[in-house]
Amino acid sequence: MNWLNSEAFPVFGQHIKWSDMIGNVIGLIALAFGWRRSIWSWPVQFLSGLILFAAFATAHLSGSAGKQVVVMVVAVYGWWQWNRGKRQGDDGHVAVRFATWRERVTLLGAAAVGTLAMASLFTAYPSLSWDPWPDAYIFVGTIVAMYAQARGMVEFWFAWLLVDAVGVPLNFANGFAFSGFVYVIYGALVLWGMRDWWLRSRRAGQPVLEGAAA
Repeated sequence: MNWLNSEAFPVFGQHIKWSDMIGNVIGLIALAFGWRRSIWSWPVQFLSGLILFAAFATAHLSGSAGKQVVVMVVAVYGWWQWNRGKRQGDDGHVAVRFATWRERVTLLGAAAVGTLAMASLFTAYPSLSWDPWPDAYIFVGTIVAMYAQARGMVEFWFAWLLVDAVGVPLNFANGFAFSGFVYVIYGALVLWGMRDWWLRSRRAGQPVLEGAAA
C-alpha cells in the first residue's frame, strides 16, 4: 500500500499524491451525496476519511489526521442518526432544518473552546502538528460541521465554508496540493448545497428531522 503515499503526477508545479487525490475525490462524491440529502453520503465519507487519515498521518499533521478519525466516527453517527428518526421530504430524501439560536450558540461555543484547547495541545507538543492553530481550527471545525450535518442543520454548510477558508492555504503549504485544489471545488459545492438546503428548509417551515431537538 506504499503506492498510496507516492507521487502520482505534478500539477502547476505541485506534487500530487495518490492518497491525497483518491481520498479527496471520494470526499467530493460524499459531499455531492450530502447535497442530495442521500444517506449514502456517510459510508462514502467514511471511506474518504480512512484514505486521507493514512495520507496526513505520514505528514506529521496530527490535527488533519485526527480530523479524519472524527470524520469516520461522525460518519457512523450520521448514518445511525439519519436512519433512526429521519422524516423524509417530498422527494424521499432526508428533510433538513435550520438550527435554533440555542443550537447555533452551542456550536459556536464548542468550536471556539475546542480550537483553543487543541491549539494549546499542539503548541505544547510540537511533534503533533507543524501548524498548531490552523490544524486545530480545521480539526474542531470539521467536528462541528459534520455533527450539524448529522442533525440535519442547514448551518453545517456555513461551518464547511469556514473550514475551507483555512484548509486551502494549509494544504498547499504542507504539500497536499490536490487537497488544496479540491477545497476550492468544495467551496463551490458547499454554496450550491447551502442554497438547496436553505430553500428546502424554508418550504418545509420548521424542524423536520425527528429527534433533532432532543
